[in-house]
Amino acid sequence: MSFTQRRDIGLLALRLGVGSVLIANGSQKLFGWFGGGGIRGTTEAMDQMGFIPPRESAIASGVGETASGTLLALGFATPVAGAAAAGAMSGAVSVHAPAGFFSHSGGFEHPALVGLVAAALGVTGPGRYSLDHFTEHTLDRPAVLMAAFALSAAAATVVVSRRIAVLAERSGVGATDADNGAATA
Repeated sequence: MSFTQRRDIGLLALRLGVGSVLIANGSQKLFGWFGGGGIRGTTEAMDQMGFIPPRESAIASGVGETASGTLLALGFATPVAGAAAAGAMSGAVSVHAPAGFFSHSGGFEHPALVGLVAAALGVTGPGRYSLDHFTEHTLDRPAVLMAAFALSAAAATVVVSRRIAVLAERSGVGATDADNGAATA
């Protein structure tokens, strides 16, 4: 087996793994599958976490995770999928950051890893065993990559900043104080 074949199989395994995690998490939010809260439960959670408007945030989060996971697993529009997943995970990291790094204490370890792997796949590309390869990388080009990551970073910045401001307003503290721990509200 050549190095190129091994690399392409490795990329396929990463895409299927992280794509499946994203699809499962998005399905929890959208449909209540796998023990999730569905739209209703996710809307309530989004409100408590400071994401407004909560219903639209729940839908955007669920669709973002499910769609980006599906695209990553298929290896289609890989830069867009990787950027979208990384952006969605930025919101999750902001929720878990006050608990520290490790998952066992409620930290951001899991969403950070999922976001990092998705971003890396978006930058690296899907490999030979993908729809992007089949379509001659029509949606896997440098301009698409740069636009997707710029848009995702801008959107994540707006969403996380808005969440911090909402938490600060709810707790009666400044935004800097909210950023340092009010996310446990």
